[in-house]
Amino acid sequence: MKNKTIAIIPARGGSKRLPNKNSLLLGNYPLLVHSILFAQANNEIIDEIYVSTDDEKIKEIALQFGAKVIDRPEAISGDLEPTITTLQHVLQSINEVENVVLLQPTNPLRPQNLLKQCFEKFVDSNSDSLFTVSRNHHKLGKISNDKFVPFNYEIGQRSQDLEPLYFENGLLYITKSKAILDNKIITENAFPYLVNHIFANVDIDTQDDFNYAEYLLLKMGV
Repeated sequence: MKNKTIAIIPARGGSKRLPNKNSLLLGNYPLLVHSILFAQANNEIIDEIYVSTDDEKIKEIALQFGAKVIDRPEAISGDLEPTITTLQHVLQSINEVENVVLLQPTNPLRPQNLLKQCFEKFVDSNSDSLFTVSRNHHKLGKISNDKFVPFNYEIGQRSQDLEPLYFENGLLYITKSKAILDNKIITENAFPYLVNHIFANVDIDTQDDFNYAEYLLLKMGV
């Protein structure tokens, strides 16, 4: 029997800046369903799909679309609760899991072959975790005493000459369950998988973010 790989989708009910965002309709499906469908399309990798939630409506949606639901206790459902405690709670509720694919519902749009490519690299690199990153092309700086202090460039420098910097885009994470139980999602030997795709710029926290995702969904026909 192969080592079990599960997908975990953390989907709280409470959201202050965009109320009920995980159940809002994005295109033809509620927001969190996009991550469920992505996991189902990768069933050669993912054995089971779990949605962790404290919300009855989200639970109903998840079950309707074929995911299993882990009821999240109120104690780990607050605004400031880190994702790691949710993952640990799911793992403590089920048995014999080797790998966890974390799919955040706020990153609903992902390139079609992304998980397959990432999982192959995860296995080949012999890492305990993998996470997706994208190249930053902005001229960044700090504001100190009302003055802008360049961080990654010198004034007048061309954007194409910037030293490469990367950001964690949140599209997906793969982590061995033993590392999660040791309080780590991104481990010391994590492999940063580079994704140069417009979907890497979608992370829904506000209505503007949601509108942008709707635009891309319509424009790209995914």
